[in-house]
Amino acid sequence: QVQLVESGGGLVQAGGSLRLSCAASGRTFSSYDLGWFRQAPGQEREFVAAISRGGGVTNYADSVKGRFTISRDNGKNTVYLQMNSLKPEDTAVYYCAAAPSLSRTIVQITPADYRSWGQGTQVTVSS
Repeated sequence: QVQLVESGGGLVQAGGSLRLSCAASGRTFSSYDLGWFRQAPGQEREFVAAISRGGGVTNYADSVKGRFTISRDNGKNTVYLQMNSLKPEDTAVYYCAAAPSLSRTIVQITPADYRSWGQGTQVTVSS
């Protein structure tokens, strides 16, 4: 397993940008799919974006396509989520997570597939 620590959350006005980072410990970082999920008060945790172990495959929720970009740096054991054109409905606690990779050509998007989770970072978008 890997240990994950998120950073970069905060308060931003609608239309603004934030970049979340998630630093991982462990020597097998490059063997994991990495995902970002979010949970708003009173709602279920939902998928936001994921990236395959080599970075060649990404997947996004429809609600963030064209606005968010996930990337990873295996040399730094870090995954990023660049969030642009933020909307009030993006307000949530954002979690990064790691899942043992199944293939270089597949990226997992189901929370149940992810074994390791960070503690979360709050993102608040004001209108």
